[in-house]
Order: sequence, then structure tokens, then C-alpha cells
Amino acid sequence: MSGRDPLCPPRRAHRGAALTLVFVGVLVAGAATGSFPDTAAEGRTGAAGDKSAAGPARTASGPVRKTARHEAVQKAAAEAMADGKSPMEAAERAVSRSGDRWGAVYSQGEYQEFQEALDGEYTGVGLWARRGRDGRIEVSKVQSGSPAADAGIRAGDRLRSVDGTRVEGRPVTETVALLRGDADDAAAGTTVTVGLQRGTRAWTETLRRARLSTDSVTVRRLSGQVTVIKVAAFTKGVGDTVRAAVRQAPAGAGIILDLRGNSGGLVTEATATASAFLDGGLVATYDVDGAQRSLHADPGGDTARPLVALVDGGTMSAAEMLTGALQDRGRAVVIGSRTFGKGSIQMPTDLPDGSVAELTVGHYRTPSGHAVDGRGITPDLEVAPGPEALERAERVLTGLGDPS
Repeated sequence: MSGRDPLCPPRRAHRGAALTLVFVGVLVAGAATGSFPDTAAEGRTGAAGDKSAAGPARTASGPVRKTARHEAVQKAAAEAMADGKSPMEAAERAVSRSGDRWGAVYSQGEYQEFQEALDGEYTGVGLWARRGRDGRIEVSKVQSGSPAADAGIRAGDRLRSVDGTRVEGRPVTETVALLRGDADDAAAGTTVTVGLQRGTRAWTETLRRARLSTDSVTVRRLSGQVTVIKVAAFTKGVGDTVRAAVRQAPAGAGIILDLRGNSGGLVTEATATASAFLDGGLVATYDVDGAQRSLHADPGGDTARPLVALVDGGTMSAAEMLTGALQDRGRAVVIGSRTFGKGSIQMPTDLPDGSVAELTVGHYRTPSGHAVDGRGITPDLEVAPGPEALERAERVLTGLGDPS
């Protein structure tokens, strides 16, 4: 299991089936990976709305009303606070009883950091982590210019401990929580001591957490002028970045849109990314509180270039919505393994202690009416996860570009 930025929420009592990949040092949440456009707050958390904005949450088609489940969670939290108990724990119990698979409760600090992460920033040390073949947790990537990079930590280094707590045998998610200081809502400037090993050398580094920018889009060129656009998450500005990458690609050359491990983000940005490859038209339909709505691409996208979308089991939510639109409309050949299957929409509600509860209010469908939630998207060509998936995508793309 690899640790990266999934926009998946840490949850307390039930930290979530969606928490499969976690970026070390980033607190991000998957609840808004199913969020939809907010006309009042530019869709920062979509239909969920920007909780800092005044007024009711809205979608592109009007206000979203709180459900009875939202009211029940708020009531449980208020009653607990009046009794001198934890509103957050009461809310978590209420969410659990609701049976909402994607329902979650966040502290005020967690939710604030989540929103900042969607804006392309996070507080952390700049490490990615994964479980190696020997079962030990190791560094898979170090962000340039981060505290971890400045300390000389490299990919492949083994993580042995965090603040004196041994991490061997622990889930990657727990190690991540220690690194980013979840228990204390650790802020930039706080420190964390990491035990490391490289070969026979064992040592410790004390890192100071910092405000860092996410690298949500990376672009590279393969042989034969194939351009690979890797989108790790749909944070603010991703749509514009993808459009620029498409414009800068060699004329007539094909593109691989790599969505592996992308568990969503801002649906507005996923829709903007679709607009880079479509000339208007339907991207998805969705329901909120029983009302049907739709999302459309902007006109003027590049519809001529050969396009392959590369997906896997870590492709979730807004990334699945984008994949479904490109597949259903015949714009891309989808290669990889079945996607995760999160097609739900969450809406947050503030609790009396400043924490936030998010509950599901609706679901979306692809242009052909395919329901994603619990099902995922089946690729046109199934390929097992691994390096061969990209190689196969390149071969298919080359064939798509051949003259008929």
C-alpha cells in the first residue's frame, strides 16, 4: 500500500474503506471527493459548500437542504455538549448508526486542513510512504524543497519510528497519522522526530512541519512524443494545468491521462479537465435531495488527439466521474483495472464545538446512466496494476494514432 494524496478522510471510529492511500503529512478528506459545484463559493467543497461562506450550501441548480440525518447528528452533538460530553464522539456514533458508508466527522482543524489541501496546500514534511515487499514501511518519494528533502531523506529509506513510536507492523495509515500529528492537530512549525534506516545506517531526523504546495499534475514525455499527464488529485487549478499541458503537447501526438491512485477532489476541476478533451456536452448527471442535475463540459476542447485514460482500484469519485465521461462519449480508451466505486455526494454540517459532520445526500451517474457507487468503472482493456499498465497504454495509444 502506497501513501499519497488521496483526498480521503481519516475517520475516528471507522476511518473508512476509502482510506487506502494516504499522503504523509497531508490531511485531506475523501468526503468532498463526491462534492458538486457551489455557485456561491466556487465549488471549493462542491455541493457541500464552503463552510466559511455565508448562507446555505448551493449546487449549480439551487440550495441543498440538510437531511433528517444531518439534523439527527447535530441534535446528538448538541445534547452531548449540554451534558458536558464530547459532541464529536456523539456525532460519530450518530453517523455510524445512520449506516452512511461515506459519512464522517472531522475536528475543526482537520476540516480546515482538508479545505487548504483542496486549494493545493498542506501542512507536512513532504514524504510519500508505502509498505515494501518485506512488509516494512519505506519512503517512496520526497517532495523537492520540503523539510524531508532538506534533511537528506531519500526514496527507499526505511521508516522505523515516529516520535519514539515504532511503526513496524503498523498500518501505513497509522504511521501517516503520527507523522502529520493528527492527535494534536499539529500546525506548521511543530516538529516530528523520525527514525530512519538506509542499508546498515540507522539514524533519526527531527523535521519541522511546513506549509507546502501539492504537486497535483505532473507532465512527462515518452518516446514517440507520447505525453503522459498524471493527475494525483483534483485540487484548485488542475483543470487549467491540464488544458495547458494538452496545448503544449506536440501536434497530433497522443496523450495518456494517468488517473491511477487519484481518489478525487473538486468536481469543478474534474469537469474542467473533461473540458480539455471534449467539445462541450454532458459529463455527468447527479441527484441531490431527489432533484436531478447535470454537469457539462465547456466547448472548445481538443477532440482530435488519441487519448488513453489509465485507471486502477485507487481511481475514485471525481476521477471516476471524469473516466466515465471520457469512456461513455467515446473520447478515450480506458485501460487498467476496475475503479474503486465511489459515486456519492456529501454535504457538511457544522457541529456546536466547531467540528464538521459530512453525510451523503446523493449519487451521480455517467453520461450513459451508469451508476458508479459500489460498482466502479470497468476498463475497455483490463491490465493488472504495475509498470506494464503504462507500457500497454503506450502501445494502445500508438495504435490509435496510426492512420486507417
